[in-house]
Amino acid sequence: MMKKTLSSDELKQAFLEVLEAHYHHRHPFNQRMHRGELSKEAIQGWVLNRFYYQRMIPVKDAYLLAKLPWEYRKSWVRRILYHDGQSPGEGGLERWLALGEAVGLSRDTLLSGDGVLPGVRFAVDAYVNFVRDRTWLEGVASSLTELYSPRIMEERLEAFLRHYPWVSREGLGYFESRVGRAPDEAEEALSIVLSHATTPETQSQALEALRFKCQVLWALLDAVERAYG
Repeated sequence: MMKKTLSSDELKQAFLEVLEAHYHHRHPFNQRMHRGELSKEAIQGWVLNRFYYQRMIPVKDAYLLAKLPWEYRKSWVRRILYHDGQSPGEGGLERWLALGEAVGLSRDTLLSGDGVLPGVRFAVDAYVNFVRDRTWLEGVASSLTELYSPRIMEERLEAFLRHYPWVSREGLGYFESRVGRAPDEAEEALSIVLSHATTPETQSQALEALRFKCQVLWALLDAVERAYG
C-alpha cells in the first residue's frame, strides 16, 4: 500500500504508467496482428475467443451496476445497453458477430462457445468474479483500460484495412464504434475513481485493480497465441 495520498494528477499519471507498462498493446500477438503477420486461422481463433470476453462484459457490468451508488447507475447502465443493444440486430455484441462472419465464422459457432480455450475462459471468468466480489470502486478502476482502448482500436482498424483485405469493411464496425465511444467511457470512469480514491488504501486498490485487468487481457492473448501461433 502507498504511504501517502496522491493528488488527482499524480493518480491519473500512475494509471497511465500502469497501462503503458502492462496493457496488451505490448503483447506479441497484438503486435503481430497489427503488422499483418497473422494467418487467417489465427485471426479466426482470436475473434472466436475474444467474443467470450465481449459477451461477458455486460455480465461484469451488471454485477457492478448492482453495487454502484445511485448517482452513477443511470450513466453506467448505458454500457450494458451498448453491448447488448436495445433492439434486435443492434449493439456491440452484434457488431462482433458481424466481425466473426467477416472472418469466416458462423454466428452459431460464436454463440455456442465451442472452441473457447480453457485459459481464455479462466481469465475472463476471473475478471467477472473480481468485479462481483470486490468493491465497486475497484470494479470501476478495472475499466480504466479504456484510457488506452482508442489507441489500440485505431491501430487495429488500420491494420485490418491494410493487411487483411479479405475481411470486409462492414465487419469492422465494432472497432470503429469503440474509437468514438471509449474516450467518453474512460473519462467517466476516471472521474469517478479520482473522486473516491482519496486515501492511500483506496488508491492502491484502484491501481491494483487496473493491473489485474491488464493481466486478464494479457492472459487471454497468451492462451490464443499458444493455440494459434
